[in-house]
Amino acid sequence: MRLLKDNGLTIALLALFAVCIAGQYIAGWYVELEDARRHAQPGLTLFAYAASPQFLSSVFENWESEFLQMAAYVVLTAFLIQRRSAESKDPDAPPRDDDLDRKAQERGAPSILRKGPLWRAIYARSLGLALILLFVASFTLHWINSAHASAQEALEHGETPKTVLAYLGDAQLWFESFQNWQSEFLSTAVLVVLSIFLRQRESPESKPVAAPNAQTGE
Repeated sequence: MRLLKDNGLTIALLALFAVCIAGQYIAGWYVELEDARRHAQPGLTLFAYAASPQFLSSVFENWESEFLQMAAYVVLTAFLIQRRSAESKDPDAPPRDDDLDRKAQERGAPSILRKGPLWRAIYARSLGLALILLFVASFTLHWINSAHASAQEALEHGETPKTVLAYLGDAQLWFESFQNWQSEFLSTAVLVVLSIFLRQRESPESKPVAAPNAQTGE
C-alpha cells in the first residue's frame, strides 16, 4: 500500500499508457488487415504487426512530439515567464539555483554537485538534456520506420523507393511531424494561460484555489 501511495501518479500514468498503446496496436492491426484486403494481399499477423514500420512509425511519431513539448517547456520556463500563470516562475522571486558551490555542501544535496564545475553544469541542465535526447531518438526512429513504410508502399505500386536519407527531405515525414508538434505547443500555451484564471484543487500544476489571479507560480 505504501508503494502505491508513494508512486501512485507514475503507476496510474504508466497503466493508462499501457492501455492506450495496446488499443493503438490492436486498432492499427485491424486497419492494416483492412488495407491488405482492399489490395488483395495477405495481412500481417498480430505479432508481425508489432515489428512493422507502419506501427513503429506511428508510435515514435507521437513520442517525438511529446518529448519535444516537454523539452521545450522545461527549457523555456527557465528563461521566459508568463506573469500570473501557475506554470511560470515568479519573476520577482530571488533566483532559486544560485550559489551551487555552497548549496552542494548542504545535507541531502546530490553528490554529483560536489564532483566539480563541469558535473554541476551538466547536472543543472540534465532534465532538459535528457528530454532533448529522447526527442532526437524518437524522431530518428520515426524517420527510419516511416521511410521503410514509404518504401514498402512504393514497391507495391511499382515505384522506386527512396533511401532512408533521401526520405529525410520528404514532405510526408514533415507533415507527420508538424501535425503533432503544433498541437503540443498549442496545448501547452493554453495550459499556461488558463492556469492564470482557473484552478484544480490540490494539483501542483495549479495555484491554490483561493490564490489571487495576480499570483505568479504555484
